[in-house]
Amino acid sequence: MLRVTDTIAIEDWELTEQFVHAGGPGGQNVNKVATAVELRFEAERSPNLPGFVKARLRKLAGRRWTKDGALVIRVTETRHQQRNREIARERLAELVRAATVRPKRRIPTRPSAGARRRRLDEKKARGQVKALRGDVTPD
Repeated sequence: MLRVTDTIAIEDWELTEQFVHAGGPGGQNVNKVATAVELRFEAERSPNLPGFVKARLRKLAGRRWTKDGALVIRVTETRHQQRNREIARERLAELVRAATVRPKRRIPTRPSAGARRRRLDEKKARGQVKALRGDVTPD
């Protein structure tokens, strides 16, 4: 079981891990040993996640979210299978934790009258500077 917060825990049956060959440096070791991990979490079908967390998780996951509602995290950072596995689980927990945080409601604001006046004054001054540029007529 992967404990994410005090109220949310992900059961082992919701996670599937697949080890694959990792690319990059490592010589023959890369070609022989499957050290990269693909962690798949069936988020859409998870009974442990509330609906609002699933919706936010879907947004946060981006292209890591599959059509069938699973979250796929691929880690190839180290040459050690066990360490990559731990990193993948940490990333999943971090992502779910981020999805539990409610975003602040945006309160629309308007510029003050003074700010509007200063902006227009600045634009007029800039326009005058540009108006002075141009062809010089000989007198």
